[in-house]
Amino acid sequence: MRLNGRVAFVTGAGGGIGQQICRRFVAEGASVLAADLTLDAAQSATNGTAALPVQCDVTAASSVSAALERAVCEYGRVDILCNVAGGSTAADGPVTDASDDEFWRAIRLDLYGTFTVCKYGLPHLIRAGGGSVINMASMVALTPVLGKDCYTAAKGGVVALTRSMALEFASHRVRVNAIAPGITRTPRIEGFLVGNESMQRIADRHLLGLVDPMDIAHMAVYLASDESRSVTGQVMAVDSGITMR
Repeated sequence: MRLNGRVAFVTGAGGGIGQQICRRFVAEGASVLAADLTLDAAQSATNGTAALPVQCDVTAASSVSAALERAVCEYGRVDILCNVAGGSTAADGPVTDASDDEFWRAIRLDLYGTFTVCKYGLPHLIRAGGGSVINMASMVALTPVLGKDCYTAAKGGVVALTRSMALEFASHRVRVNAIAPGITRTPRIEGFLVGNESMQRIADRHLLGLVDPMDIAHMAVYLASDESRSVTGQVMAVDSGITMR
């Protein structure tokens, strides 16, 4: 029980990665508030677990604040923030082709969403005497990928924000790290791969095959636990070696 007695707030809980993180956190003894844009999506992360589903739009400050207050009301504290909500779309592309709408969608969801959860969540961690923030970056923040300029800008911002907050809040015993997954075998990503030659070429560069969502969840447990008590400001690549190539 590496997270026994901890309370975790997980966004994007209904996605392939978010579901596995919620389940692993619960299995390690944490109380989990599973947040997603719709209650149905949040409930998909809690099936068969003791996690509590809640509707939360990470791009709306009032929604984030209310969801975090729900966690405190239910469990008395928050020790772990895990920002999984985000993702790229087929509308992304080079800066010369991508629309302004797609750029701001990526920034609003991936970067501002992370900022907002941290803005309203960090005071709860500080009141709890410290804790762990786990942000979800991406391989695109560490290695160039064609046709993903909007998503790359957002995830690069997440990496920079992670390091800045690690310095800012270390005195409060708050650790801030990021995970940078490679292409992860979720239902949404597998749909993108079908008939997409450029995506398949990127997938083929993964030395150990595509990443499994559980691989990301294992890293999240490590970063949430005391095993990583001296780790902060780091970007942990769980990418099957693609960023080496």
